[in-house]
Amino acid sequence: MSKKLKAAIIGSGNIGTDLMIKILRNAQHIEMSVMVGIDPASDGLARAQRMGVATTHQGVDGLAQMPEFADIDFVFDATSAGAHVRNDALLRQLRPGIRMIDLTPAAIGPYCVPVVNLEEHLNQTNVNMVTCGGQATIPMVAAVSRVAKVHYGEIVASIASKSAGPGTRANIDEFTETTSQAIEVIGGAQKGKAIIIMNPAEPPMIMRDTVFVLSEPVEQDKVAASVEEMAAAVQRYVPGYHLKQKVQFDVIPESAPLNIPGVGLRSGLKTSIFLEVEGAAHYLPAYAGNLDIMTSAALATAERMAQSMLNAGGAA
Repeated sequence: MSKKLKAAIIGSGNIGTDLMIKILRNAQHIEMSVMVGIDPASDGLARAQRMGVATTHQGVDGLAQMPEFADIDFVFDATSAGAHVRNDALLRQLRPGIRMIDLTPAAIGPYCVPVVNLEEHLNQTNVNMVTCGGQATIPMVAAVSRVAKVHYGEIVASIASKSAGPGTRANIDEFTETTSQAIEVIGGAQKGKAIIIMNPAEPPMIMRDTVFVLSEPVEQDKVAASVEEMAAAVQRYVPGYHLKQKVQFDVIPESAPLNIPGVGLRSGLKTSIFLEVEGAAHYLPAYAGNLDIMTSAALATAERMAQSMLNAGGAA
């Protein structure tokens, strides 16, 4: 199966540029066709041109006018939540069957975390990659929920301030809302909460994530095994993803319940999971694990969709 499906990336910032490099280096079923930006002086567009990729600095309107657009099967949107709404509407009008991989928190399409629910969404024309924090932590919530009923999942994503570009900073509110919802929809928690911290420390810190899960009583060995299995699955497309230490447990007795608004659990098990995500340094340095896990998840999603489409003999 030598044929590849062609892709465009909208957004020539940190995320879009890192994703472009990943496609050019590693993709088996996706071919990089067009890089789209709005700043003609952006490093991402200049880098794309040096790497032989067609470019436009006129945004999605410019993409729609390019001859390459007729052959595009996938569009990765690495802009902002507000911009994605317009981008999807315009491209959907011109090419109804085009596949949109949304790397913003817009969430027009269903949430997708490859290791948890990608197979359910192979035929979707728009999937949302949640957030970098969601891609790192939701697999852990799901790992617990597949062995015990989860009443509450809370995640804290800590990233280096240097790794957060203008788009990420503009979407902080959407980040917390989208990630919280996805903890429930994909992770299986009755209630979810997400917190993001942009740490300005120098030298920049590697992305770290903490996951707290409150569940019904269950054997701790089962939870630990499920978490470790899930971490290994994520590592297959994000090699720098790993547990910082063994999973920690605290038994919650009825005599000392954790009174969390909206959560009825009075006794059970608290599971604490500590993660670190080291980036592949394709564009930003290795501290930018948040960049790496988002682009790696997006590419893994598109690759699996493309494989399914090629096997079925179809394209947009």
